[in-house]
Amino acid sequence: MCGIVGYIGEKDATEIILNGLKRLEYRGYDSAGLAVLQNGKIEIRRELGKLSRLAALVAAQPVAGKIGIGHTRWATHGEPSARNAHPHVGATGEVVVVHNGIVENYLELREELASEGVSFSSETDTETIVHLIERYLSTRITLEEAVRRALQNLKGAHGIVVMSSREPDKIIAARIGNAGGVVIGIGENEMYVASDVPAILEHTRRMIFLESHQMAVVTQHGLMVQTLESQPVKHQVHVVGWDPVSAEKGEYRHFMQKEIHEQVRSLTDTLAGRVDFDAGRIRLPQLNLTPELSNRITKMYITACGTASHAGMVGKIYMERIAKIPTEVNIASEFRYHEPIIDQNTVVLAISQSGETADTLAAMEKARKQGAVLWSIVNAIGSQAMRLADGYISMQTGPEIGVASTKAFTAPLVDLYMLAVLLGDQRGVLDEESRKALVADLRLIPDLVGRCLDRENDVLAVAQKLKDARNALYLGRGINMPIAYEGALKLKEISYIHAEGYPAGEMKHGPIALVDEDMPVIALAPKDPWYEKMISQIEQAKARGGSVIVVATDGDQRIPSLADHVLWVPDTPWLLSPVISVIPLQILAYHIATLRGLDVDQPRNLAKSVTVE
Repeated sequence: MCGIVGYIGEKDATEIILNGLKRLEYRGYDSAGLAVLQNGKIEIRRELGKLSRLAALVAAQPVAGKIGIGHTRWATHGEPSARNAHPHVGATGEVVVVHNGIVENYLELREELASEGVSFSSETDTETIVHLIERYLSTRITLEEAVRRALQNLKGAHGIVVMSSREPDKIIAARIGNAGGVVIGIGENEMYVASDVPAILEHTRRMIFLESHQMAVVTQHGLMVQTLESQPVKHQVHVVGWDPVSAEKGEYRHFMQKEIHEQVRSLTDTLAGRVDFDAGRIRLPQLNLTPELSNRITKMYITACGTASHAGMVGKIYMERIAKIPTEVNIASEFRYHEPIIDQNTVVLAISQSGETADTLAAMEKARKQGAVLWSIVNAIGSQAMRLADGYISMQTGPEIGVASTKAFTAPLVDLYMLAVLLGDQRGVLDEESRKALVADLRLIPDLVGRCLDRENDVLAVAQKLKDARNALYLGRGINMPIAYEGALKLKEISYIHAEGYPAGEMKHGPIALVDEDMPVIALAPKDPWYEKMISQIEQAKARGGSVIVVATDGDQRIPSLADHVLWVPDTPWLLSPVISVIPLQILAYHIATLRGLDVDQPRNLAKSVTVE
């Protein structure tokens, strides 16, 4: 996950930037770079691979100065290379940018800039930002105003830091949406900028966290915060404890809350290096997948536990609809005792956040003995599930501390979607137009998740109504049926409220007997192929006196008249709707638990990695 560090003061910026980036290495990255203002000129050092290689380059080609910015990058546009690494400098050599996020409209911006005579030196979306800033600077306005105008051209969610030799006494930082945090550290006659607290914690405990659509002009002696519409903002200074665990939480009360909000960034990183938006293709190199293997697959089993199994249920729909592979989902603790029909043309795909879940590992061992092709989707690099597999997909979410999984649920949803598209492409069951459309939809996901996160206060208001409930029924159909299961699991895990996820069409075959004024019914009814059927189930629950809460698509005219409360989500391509519809359910469970005064990060009786049967 991309990392950012910046410094302005009296010390050597190079050393501070390199040390700060080192503290963000846990995020993962494929290249790194820094830019320092030295003798009035921006000097750039960029290198493919680990920070040690960048440090060696800096040692061989020294650079020093009192203002600079640095970056570690996961590739999203363009292959990992020194040329595509950040920072990116403009044609004049006077403006330099580092960036976290995806510029959703970069193709349009690139064509527009190219028509104006701009030449590009990289394949990245980020380079469009620096050329936009230079475009506006050429009209003789200030750097601050040029950055503001450039940012207003961008679609998507972003964390952006800019430096210029034209105005060498400032760094400009901005946050749009939830692509990643932007933290500003306050020192004595020095200031720091970072994407997360650990990068600068050794230098200062006094920090400011930018909110979405805010921009800060940072100088050696202070800062000014404004909205992107030039309205002044009164910023709050947070004093962060030295304790590394507390510091990791940053501006959030709990790790779970932080990890919910990190999903824009984790999903951006999930796409990084794997999606070629120009060609409309997917790359999953660690899977060791060839067209020959793709075409010989006759069946797939997805095996997992808990939250990961719910992701697998969505994956089944992807595999069958997109890749045309018959797929079964088996709970790992049951799979090992079944007699599944497996041969060398069967894929067994295990999903595990920790990669050390005992039941999942046992299922993998069983599949191995029966000759299956073994794949895994895991978060922990080097874990047993990764080592056992013939090929793997890493989730790219970074550490997940909260026991109740959130970002390690949405990441494998996207991984499974990408895998289905790759398989469908190699198996010849996807035509070019369909493949490109499916791939293009992925570009929307980080911003759509960010828009859900922006509505946290609306979800909190619903949580206040439900905090004293003793039971809850979650209903979903089709691709969102597993999200009903996941929403119920989140609520019971951390709030200790009994909750049951159920296929909505089965409600009349038993659970409807439970519906009354004391049984909240949470229904998933986004605009997908099952929407009309869900309307019928909502009406049935309402007719029995149930309190109905509905996850619905923005602009829906029917749901408000049927529901007691609506959790709105943005319009989303229906195949990717589970990634979006689960967000308000995660937030709802979190706030109900906090309102009940419970330990959200470490709920009773649960462990993050279940290593016993």
